[in-house]
Amino acid sequence: MKSLQKYITLGPPAIWLGIFFVAPLLIIFVYSFFERGIYGDIVYTFSLDNYLRAIDPLYAKTLWRSTWISVVSTLICLVLGYPLAWYIARQSAKMKKLLLVLLIVPFWTNFLVRTYAWIFILRTEGLLNNTLLSLGLISSPLEILFTQTAVIIGLVYTYLPFMVLPIYVSIEKLDRALFDACRDLGATSWQSFKSIMLPLTKPGIISGCILVFVPCLGAYITPDLLGGAKSLMVGNLIQVQFLAARDWPFGAALSFIVMAIVLLLLFAYARWGTNNFDKAAEAK
Repeated sequence: MKSLQKYITLGPPAIWLGIFFVAPLLIIFVYSFFERGIYGDIVYTFSLDNYLRAIDPLYAKTLWRSTWISVVSTLICLVLGYPLAWYIARQSAKMKKLLLVLLIVPFWTNFLVRTYAWIFILRTEGLLNNTLLSLGLISSPLEILFTQTAVIIGLVYTYLPFMVLPIYVSIEKLDRALFDACRDLGATSWQSFKSIMLPLTKPGIISGCILVFVPCLGAYITPDLLGGAKSLMVGNLIQVQFLAARDWPFGAALSFIVMAIVLLLLFAYARWGTNNFDKAAEAK
């Protein structure tokens, strides 16, 4: 009877995931081993050429650029997000709610609109350059728009909350008595941070890094609008293969390469992040 109830409970979600998640992935996976026809149709001939093309220097450079931009954006989010999460966690309950609401307020606005807003800020005649020129800090406008710097700025702005929230949760769970004990034993603020706070918040750091790195790696709207042709990322490359070049097999192969990178990250988190959390709990 219990097994029947379990199947009844898990049946609808399993069917839903199977139809709308697993089945499309299987279709794309199968397509990645086919070939593109002369007129953009699909030739149902098994081939590994699509995966071999992905390691061609032309496409490997795009994948490396995407990884590099994603890593830099993740590190910047970590550097900015950790102090911000610590500051929020130290406030009163009412102030915490207000700061957390302010943190997620940008999500109430359409993502495309927010990205276009950065174009008006970063362009040569934009708000940033006009402000710096009026203050006399620069003598000529900065060329930021349509560069990798603009892409990184857009990605950090978009995904910074995904770094702050898991770190905030980790800091919120810390026992304040541990820091009091460190001070009583003569530890400096840096020693307390290195020995207590950093190890115990490591699960939140790992979660935040994954939550930021994964969408950054697959981003295509931000690089397309803020980066231009010189900052093409793998998400843009996949989009071009499916919509413009009509090379679905190669686009599918690129998609699964990105997915493999994501799965490796998730596996690493499940392997080491959980262990670190258990060790931190035992230490606490």
